[in-house]
Amino acid sequence: MRKARMLFASILILIGLVGVARSETAASIDYAFVERPANLPPDFEASGGTSLRFMAIKTIDGFGVDAALWQPTKKAVAETTLIVGVHGSGGNFAGPPIGSISPLLSAKGYGILTISTRQHDSLINTDNFVEVRRDIEAAVYTARALGYRTLVLYGHSLGNIHVQYYAANTWDPDIKAVLLSGTFANLPWKSRHMLVQDEDAYRALSEAAIKSLREGHERDALPLRMRRTGDLEEPVTGQHFLTYRSEASSAADGTYWIKRIPKPILIVRDAGDAIVPPFEPYMLLSAATSPGSLVPDVKYVMIPNPKGANPRGHQFLDNREPLTKTITEWLAERHL
Repeated sequence: MRKARMLFASILILIGLVGVARSETAASIDYAFVERPANLPPDFEASGGTSLRFMAIKTIDGFGVDAALWQPTKKAVAETTLIVGVHGSGGNFAGPPIGSISPLLSAKGYGILTISTRQHDSLINTDNFVEVRRDIEAAVYTARALGYRTLVLYGHSLGNIHVQYYAANTWDPDIKAVLLSGTFANLPWKSRHMLVQDEDAYRALSEAAIKSLREGHERDALPLRMRRTGDLEEPVTGQHFLTYRSEASSAADGTYWIKRIPKPILIVRDAGDAIVPPFEPYMLLSAATSPGSLVPDVKYVMIPNPKGANPRGHQFLDNREPLTKTITEWLAERHL
């Protein structure tokens, strides 16, 4: 009996301990609707039959993501396919091509949530590649909280590899398709052989980046600058070089990630793109259709540009309507 009473007392104590236990939140994704930012271009406005609202989203690690949400006014949120747009290097949620075609897409019945990631504007070449997934994650979870049930990811230029990485590692059933434009293929290879084009300079950047990591200063700008486009040299942090540009450690290789995306993919290139050579989308197409690829369906579309190669081509500035038409027709074919 004594043993039984002791056991009963122990059970009561355990029940009491369980009763006083309470859950805590270790991290969260928060969002709020905010006023229109003051620095937006005046033509960044909703067209007839659409609404435009602005958002501030906090990622799970505390980074603040600015965003714009477009929605057709006569369509219920739950019945609207929402495109989550991710800009290119040093861009932002309002920039072309995603920002410039958002009103056109919304007029066609699509919702668009464009975000400014942690490498936007002056933060160019400073970020850690693998951390940008948290910005996309925050946008996706915000979209779900708002009631959207069908999502499409759209990445342009540098955003193309961010979207590929996220889609390859997050097989959420409500993400139905992936859109890519201005697509490079293997960024660390391209950085070494096409952008820097100097083995001594590339080695020096690699050594300086590793040194910054070892010393705990990987978020600081390196003492060396990196050649990125033409003869332009730009500041770069150690973490950016190591996670984007280093062939030894970068994860920004689309030929690796694209074949691991179990969603239909559309790749679009402006024939006037003077930044990304014509062969790079074919590298992605080859990888997406290689044996064992998880991609169920991939399509590559080249949009003609009568001006030939020009600085506006990479942003589809002369092809806004053809780009919109290409995207909406492809989505409609998949009942999205």
